[in-house]
Amino acid sequence: MPTIDQNHDVFLVIDVQNDFCEGGALAVPDGDAVVPTINRIAQSFAHQVLSQDWHPPGHATFASSHAGRQPFETIAMPYGPQTLWPDHCVQQTHGAAFHPDLDLPGAELIVRKGHNRDIDSYSAFFENDHTTPTGLAGYLRERGFKRVFLAGLAFDFCVQFSALDAVAEGFETTVLTDACRSIDLEGSHAAALDAKRAAGVQLTTSDQVA
Repeated sequence: MPTIDQNHDVFLVIDVQNDFCEGGALAVPDGDAVVPTINRIAQSFAHQVLSQDWHPPGHATFASSHAGRQPFETIAMPYGPQTLWPDHCVQQTHGAAFHPDLDLPGAELIVRKGHNRDIDSYSAFFENDHTTPTGLAGYLRERGFKRVFLAGLAFDFCVQFSALDAVAEGFETTVLTDACRSIDLEGSHAAALDAKRAAGVQLTTSDQVA
């Protein structure tokens, strides 16, 4: 059972935004269910950080930006294969706002990602070229954090990439699986589980954190 170190642990909440919840443009099945769990466990952490998808209109990964293309198709981008998505989390829209019931008043940082029109950013640490940083790793190191606990949406995309990058950046990394939900696109949930375990990401539930 992980024991929280209030000086060196941080709770990283990924993209709990209206467009990823019920009725949203890219709703994750049962996505709303993570909110009460996140609110409860957040009270155990002295330090909390939020990430927020923050796309400009006409983002290059929106299917609507490509004539004849449909959401969830894959295209080649300069940085590699890229899934096309419905328009979602457009800057200054209701869909981009955090879920109204998310209650983390003590959050110390909001990391906005995906604001580069030409490249997506699943991870809270890097854009999808895997080389352009958001600055989060440097922030966490300067603050002296050693371990990251992740929750949010979606387990198999933005939580997945954030967890793998956290490990690669040298942080001990734990994902609270009951505080996440998956899109599960063509088996992506099972693939995400395998990739996390292979990378050394710890998987546990919120009731196992003391």
